[in-house]
Amino acid sequence: MAAEDRRIKALLNDARTAADSLLEHVDKGEGIIVISHSDADGLAASGIMGASLKRIGATFRIRIERWLDENVAREIASEKDCLTILTDMGSGYLNVLNNAVEEKSLIILDHHQPTGKAAESFIHVNPHLHGIDGSRDLSGSGVAYLVAKELSDGNVDFSCVGLVGALGDLQDKYGERRLGGVNEIIVKDAVEAGHLQTETDLLFFGRETRPIHKALAYTTSPFIPGISGEEDKSLAFLLGLGIKPKEGDKWRALRDLSQEEKRKIFSALSEYLAFKGFKSDVATSLLGTVYVLKREDHWTPLRDAREFALLLNATARTGRPSLGVAICMGDRGACLEGANKALEEYRQTIMRYLRWIEENPDRIEELESIYVLHGEQAIDEKVISAISTILSTGMANSQKPIIAYSAIPEEGLIKISARTVEMLTGQGLNLGEIVRIAAEKCEGTGGGHNIAAGAQVPYGQKMCFLKAVDDLVKEHLQKLKTLGS
Repeated sequence: MAAEDRRIKALLNDARTAADSLLEHVDKGEGIIVISHSDADGLAASGIMGASLKRIGATFRIRIERWLDENVAREIASEKDCLTILTDMGSGYLNVLNNAVEEKSLIILDHHQPTGKAAESFIHVNPHLHGIDGSRDLSGSGVAYLVAKELSDGNVDFSCVGLVGALGDLQDKYGERRLGGVNEIIVKDAVEAGHLQTETDLLFFGRETRPIHKALAYTTSPFIPGISGEEDKSLAFLLGLGIKPKEGDKWRALRDLSQEEKRKIFSALSEYLAFKGFKSDVATSLLGTVYVLKREDHWTPLRDAREFALLLNATARTGRPSLGVAICMGDRGACLEGANKALEEYRQTIMRYLRWIEENPDRIEELESIYVLHGEQAIDEKVISAISTILSTGMANSQKPIIAYSAIPEEGLIKISARTVEMLTGQGLNLGEIVRIAAEKCEGTGGGHNIAAGAQVPYGQKMCFLKAVDDLVKEHLQKLKTLGS
């Protein structure tokens, strides 16, 4: 058996152990509490678990949290006669959980880098435990799906939701922006069940639902200066290429364009981005694998998996995560209508903050080894992670991590979102570990993945944290130079 197959088999054995434990608790009549992270992957994970629990007649409730801290851990410890399942969180806070929860049963379904070792009473399912990269090969919702499938083969219809979570966590890092690793197994499940089809196309936001010029303007991954967020300029750009935005009285969507028209748009955008100083790989990221959810209606944001993921993020970031969870559990009525409103509100909010950054370039400070976005109170902490992701793709030729933060004055904290580039992770930079060490030095907590991480630090420790990250990144880069000389 190949090493990769052994790793996957070990992971699936862990998923089976979690499923067996869950069934045992349900058979005893115990309630279940699912606590999950407030982002697309976390909502997808909790939705998968919620729908799976509903099918087996479990009594359960779902809570969505911004992060896991001592307060959440104490609340878990205080729950009596029930099982807590953590989805898309927990692995990075094992010491906190070990200290607070002690002998209590706990299932952790996560994909973040583990820190410490889980208590013996915990069941811990995480790809990293078996040498599988949780930043690109399996997401939190993917782990939840593997457990759901172990509960019943009939839960294969949740495979698409697992893929939505992976795309929400930007795990499309393989060639042609496709999902790979264990995610590929989930793709296969979805395709064979008739729920999914894949194709190669331009990756504009709203390819199924928006007029072409709006789909181009709404695209922020990558962020295209002068086009992203600018519907009139996007329309002018397309007209300049001879692309007809309408067929009669009907607006055309991306799926209505010919292959020649799409090639013309891609070529022009490549030239435009090159003129703006971007590397060629930024342009190529506009073209890739599209994941079409065949059972979803045309002209809804659920038809395209990436758009579905953005919809989930929108519900989380606008304070309405329950809408996203309900949609993942199958609601296609009032919750979808509410989520669509949240999506539009979220899009406008993101564009407003990006314009603010453009108008206040001094808010991005270049230190020796990192960039810092001083969001302070000007940027809502709920969207700082989305902003840092967009900036990491939009800063032409940047080879430094970007550390973005927002202040939360009522809690005396700053929320940090950190992103780096694959070139640095390929050289061994582990941003999640750097952020964790820096946060702990400065009375905070943090962690994540090698390419993306987050933290919470007391506001008074802000400069301590930024200096620590800068120093740790510098130390790593200096080691690389020494090894290379």
